[in-house]
Amino acid sequence: MELFVAALLDITNYWWTIPVGLCLGIFVGTIPGFSSSNTLIMLLPFTLGMRPEVGLALMASIYTGMQLGGGVPAILFNVPGNPGAAATCLDGYAMNQQGKTNQALVLAIMCSGIAGVLSSAAAVALLPYLRWAAFFFGTIENFIIILFGVSLIAQIGGDVPIKGYLAGMLGLLIGAIGYDHVFSIPRATFGILYLFDGPPTIAVLVGLFAISEVMIMAEKFSIQKHQSLEPVVNDWASTLEGMKILVKNKWTVIRSSIIGFIIGVIPGAGASIASWVSYQQTVALASTEEKATFGKGNPKGVIAAECGNSAITAGALIPMITIGIPGGASTAVMLIVMQSHGVPVGPRLFQVNPIMAYSVVIVMLLADILMLFIGLPLTRRLTRVTNIPKLILIPCIVSFVLIGAFVGRRFVFDMGVAVFFGVIGYIMKKTGYPIHCLLLGVILGPLTETHFLRAIQLGRGDISIFFRNTLGNVLWLLLIVSMFGPGLYEKYKKKRAAKNNIAA
Repeated sequence: MELFVAALLDITNYWWTIPVGLCLGIFVGTIPGFSSSNTLIMLLPFTLGMRPEVGLALMASIYTGMQLGGGVPAILFNVPGNPGAAATCLDGYAMNQQGKTNQALVLAIMCSGIAGVLSSAAAVALLPYLRWAAFFFGTIENFIIILFGVSLIAQIGGDVPIKGYLAGMLGLLIGAIGYDHVFSIPRATFGILYLFDGPPTIAVLVGLFAISEVMIMAEKFSIQKHQSLEPVVNDWASTLEGMKILVKNKWTVIRSSIIGFIIGVIPGAGASIASWVSYQQTVALASTEEKATFGKGNPKGVIAAECGNSAITAGALIPMITIGIPGGASTAVMLIVMQSHGVPVGPRLFQVNPIMAYSVVIVMLLADILMLFIGLPLTRRLTRVTNIPKLILIPCIVSFVLIGAFVGRRFVFDMGVAVFFGVIGYIMKKTGYPIHCLLLGVILGPLTETHFLRAIQLGRGDISIFFRNTLGNVLWLLLIVSMFGPGLYEKYKKKRAAKNNIAA
């Protein structure tokens, strides 16, 4: 408690970094393709000139704001601002199409703030006890956790499951492009050097979602009929309706926040895995009737995706602070700031400068609390974006997403990749193939292969290595239960109801 108070008092010397970083993060996060790691890298020269506490506070605030910002274009235009917000598109954009834009934005913003507060509070409370937690999650545990997200392909396949499987298989094949993870032999690169590291994820993301959506918008566009999208309701009644939905699904908020926090603690897991696993668990625990509503505007889908996406922020700080291993690309940039100033990382940090260890997490907690206060007024302004004339909106979206595709690796080639996958996404949407399944394959396929082959190498070809440790077996059990348990329970309830009706 003494360290908490001391860190809180220290933050008062640079409190201004929190609102500045939060607003900057929200703004940049709404631009598709501008990931938090890229933004922090751009700001790295400025933060290196600051005191380490100030630089870390600014970066933590930006990181927090960008997790929220990514969900805004996902709801408004079906264009995720970052890979972690891709799951938000499933139900967020569907709610927008149903005229529930304000409710969807309320859910996204409030869930980001609440999940962030819960995860940051948990990080502050558990920081002394989680110093070695990341060591328990090895390549086998990571492989099993990624399988939670991969299994979602079977659950979001749409009305024709075979199309979901085919799209997922195509995504896995695309994700296999580039050097393999054992012998470093290039696969399906066609001699193109830009593909040796695999397809650029950001370019694939903005192409599948943004470019394809713009093509559909342009197809429907008619100057004579409508020059703008249908106006949406953004009064306080719809805002309160979104709050009621949030309260009604409070257990989904808590469960998804816990999942996001736990995955955040695992080094290298990332927001994509957290949001998809949270979404997968919500779908798996839903009733048979409710499962059919996911992807068609179910508010639980927005809640699960945004909570998992935002709860990871505080969790990702824990391995960086406690053992010196960054939880992701964004925390890796923060680690560079600490190392450049000679600040020790790992267990020694708690001996040399424990106040800094706590202050970074507390800054994130304060940023999430501030987000809750600015969230509701922000939704009423954001809904007005949908009323911009398409004649202006379409070229703006195309410009932003192509710049976002370029920023990732600074290759013009990536802009061409975005356009190429935009055409693929357009064809898939017109023919009823779910682009989310393809994206899951592209993102999670290489991660699955990496951890699988690494585990096989550790076991020297013995497949039983996946079942040798207790934590791994517990995760296997949870995966099996989450996939088959709800369905079996639904069948049991129907049989029991049928028996009761016969007895009656």
